[in-house]
Amino acid sequence: MAYYGQQQQGYGQQGAPPPGQPDQNFLWSVFQRVDKDRSGQITATELGQALSNGTWTPFNPETVRLMIGMFDRDNSGSINFQEFSSLWKYVTDWQNCFRSYDRDNSGAIDKNELKTALTSFGYRLSERFYFILIKKFDRSGRGTVAFDDFIQCCVVMQVIRCMLCLKPYFACTLANFRIQTVGKILRHSS
Repeated sequence: MAYYGQQQQGYGQQGAPPPGQPDQNFLWSVFQRVDKDRSGQITATELGQALSNGTWTPFNPETVRLMIGMFDRDNSGSINFQEFSSLWKYVTDWQNCFRSYDRDNSGAIDKNELKTALTSFGYRLSERFYFILIKKFDRSGRGTVAFDDFIQCCVVMQVIRCMLCLKPYFACTLANFRIQTVGKILRHSS
């Protein structure tokens, strides 16, 4: 996961954790830098100021609030160090996923790259629906989705999948969401 002011951490160096497992001392130092008010908790505002989406623009505040809500196990409205460690791994995993689908290394996902990603996640959506997703999650107006918005898009798609699975009249399959139903859900998620 990238944050403003981050220095490269050298994996493979003596004493470094195995790849995929962040060094707890490193994470603690990051946590302390992000926890500006020294409360032992990181708020959405603090996290948003610290995160970088790779385009030198702040993370989407809605994505930051969404992630805080996902990892705030004690419902305090902020995250402690343990919750931050889990969030760090989550964002790092998404970052690796994002990079694997950003085929042209532009730092953004276009419609075809988004289609490849979501298809590999098991979604079977219409071309029209991919255009709706790009329109919904493209804050730059370039027809692409930045890293932070990609996270939000994927989380929203998972929530929609779960919502549809709860409805007895919807078959819980990964095939062919009805565009009208999902479109209505997306319009109400803004």
